[in-house]
Amino acid sequence: MTPNQVTLTRVAAAFAAVALFTFFGNSLIADAVAVALTITAIALDGLDGYLARTRGLSTPLGAQLDILGDRVVENLFFTLFAVSGLISLWVPVLFFVRGTLTDFLRALAARTGRTGFGSSSMLESWWGRALVASRFSRGAYAVLKCICFCYLGFMLPLAHVTAVWLDAPFRRTLAIAAQILVTATAAFCVIRAIPVIWEGRRYLVASAVEPHSLEMRSPRRRVAPAALEVPR
Repeated sequence: MTPNQVTLTRVAAAFAAVALFTFFGNSLIADAVAVALTITAIALDGLDGYLARTRGLSTPLGAQLDILGDRVVENLFFTLFAVSGLISLWVPVLFFVRGTLTDFLRALAARTGRTGFGSSSMLESWWGRALVASRFSRGAYAVLKCICFCYLGFMLPLAHVTAVWLDAPFRRTLAIAAQILVTATAAFCVIRAIPVIWEGRRYLVASAVEPHSLEMRSPRRRVAPAALEVPR
């Protein structure tokens, strides 16, 4: 499989997991399969990058497709859990705004030949590369998201389970643990966005100045033909 095919496969696995969580939320078996698909979707995130590096298949399109896959998976799961009432609606809003902003800055950087990751990354500082592009950071973020999604996924059918051990205090403890996981994931998400925003501001400034420079040049381009027509 190519890296791009792996990316599309993990997005499909995420959609399948959310479908199982949504339509078969009362079934522990369906929930277990959905969790397995969730783990698969997160694990494949590292496989496409590995294939791209080892087989020399890294391309700007593949890098952008990889980032797009991350956005789809994140927003898909967090929207599901927000609709289910397990987390606040502001969590998927936070991830959507963060992803839109960082992807916008990466798109501006791409106009100058810079990419989000790799040797031509828009991140030039060591701390930016460590927080965003290092294998440790990306791996830790992937593991944290996987634990968060799987935990919230297992909590969906528990709302319909009646058992002696699932009393109110225990349910409250489970809910607190879920909020801690979600908060940690959201905080890590914001922290990893800081270097992109900080180093991407220069591309935003450059793109804002560019139209003015075009306006300064355009009158001269219009005057020159008119001046040539005067002698005639």
